[in-house]
Amino acid sequence: MIAICAVLLCCVEVTPAPSQSPPPPALDRGEPITPIPAARANDPLKVQLGEKLFSDRRISHDNSRTCQYCHDVATNGASQKPHDVALDGMELPLNTPTVFNSTLNFRFTWEGKFRTVEADIKASLESPHTMGSSAAEAAEKLDADLDMRGRFLAAYGRRPEGGDVIDALASYQRTLLTPGGRFDRWLQGDDAALSADELDGYRLFKSLGCSACHQGVNVGGNLFERHGIFHPLASPEPKILRVPSLRNVATTPPYFHDGSAPTLDDAVRKMALAQLNATLTDQQVKALVAFLGSLTGTYRGATVGGAP
Repeated sequence: MIAICAVLLCCVEVTPAPSQSPPPPALDRGEPITPIPAARANDPLKVQLGEKLFSDRRISHDNSRTCQYCHDVATNGASQKPHDVALDGMELPLNTPTVFNSTLNFRFTWEGKFRTVEADIKASLESPHTMGSSAAEAAEKLDADLDMRGRFLAAYGRRPEGGDVIDALASYQRTLLTPGGRFDRWLQGDDAALSADELDGYRLFKSLGCSACHQGVNVGGNLFERHGIFHPLASPEPKILRVPSLRNVATTPPYFHDGSAPTLDDAVRKMALAQLNATLTDQQVKALVAFLGSLTGTYRGATVGGAP
């Protein structure tokens, strides 16, 4: 599926994340996918501050929403809705992609508008549809809170400033990696990590051409692609999309940039037809879905989304 390309997709007191040993190195299996690495070391004070800000309503202009509102890190890093709702109550045009592993992508947003996580955060704060605010406005509100002022002083040596709000959120977002999935364990040498169906699905994933667009550490996220090559797929606009990561894809329905595929089974069938002009058998779909389920990783010791 050249892509599951347009698919697959858009606080209380914080305690530090439990320390994790880095995963073992991958064997040289010659595969197009590589395991998710352990998160790089970040200043723990900035990460903890960023986590608090991620769930702080004051970063929105009217104090009505948080980052967590659309990116629920307690479940799949996104939401269960085809379209989240803008500040004015209207549906957003594109399905919300997961924040998990997003910093492993080469661009941000479905259209790849931003090259850095900092630029993406700044745009989200300023967007009239999402937060309708700015980093400077958020910093001014936070400075009035003695506890938050103390946290910024500890992390940055000064009272809250707009650039520090963005940096703290980015520091936290860089920790939202989900290593430890069964496919990664297989890459690292555990031959028993995958079932026969999952291995068959992975072979199909490569032989059909899915891995032409979905490869690398994030199983996607590193190039652009046109959707609907052979047959229409979902909403026609935008025509060109950043290929989404398939990490944790079994936990992030509905699928496609418009959220129009309710299940992974449905998305796999439609993608094969639209991108490869291929009509898959039920057994092929079953195997591919089984493989995609093996891409679900862990966050803070728990399986993402509660999926197997």
